[in-house]
Amino acid sequence: MVELIDKLKTEARLLHRKAAEGDSAALARIRKVHEDPKLDDAELKPAVKRRHCLGAIARDLGFDGWAHAVQVIKGNNSRDFGKMLYPHGCSAHSNIWSASYAEARKIHDDVGGYLLAYRHHYFIVDADYIRTLGLDPEDSDWQAIGYDWVKPKSTEARERLYSKVVQVQFDR
Repeated sequence: MVELIDKLKTEARLLHRKAAEGDSAALARIRKVHEDPKLDDAELKPAVKRRHCLGAIARDLGFDGWAHAVQVIKGNNSRDFGKMLYPHGCSAHSNIWSASYAEARKIHDDVGGYLLAYRHHYFIVDADYIRTLGLDPEDSDWQAIGYDWVKPKSTEARERLYSKVVQVQFDR
């Protein structure tokens, strides 16, 4: 987990550097999490702090903010998983949704697939969905977590999968 958190911090440092150089795309990302989003680029540039960059990185990944991202990635927040596993473009897939983990787990046991989480809800997907996420459905880490993102058999394997999802999103 530390490795992924450090990677996200590195991304925030790079974003901070771009913002300090006046990169308009970087400033636009930061503006979404800044206390005063009405500042123009010239006013925002000197007001950018590292916390804004951490918040922007977390938000881009589907979390409410940096603290939320760290809690979820470390496995310390099982009430709200954020939106990372349901990015734009995945709504075209047919999924089975549930508001209850117990119900989702039972369905998963009956039909198989991959049990994922979105905010406070759970959903079961097929291999095509996993490919749309940019991941390999045959990756051994899926078996290591028991195909259950919410309550994985191996938290280390889930962290590796988190890292892969993050990398895919940064590459897009």
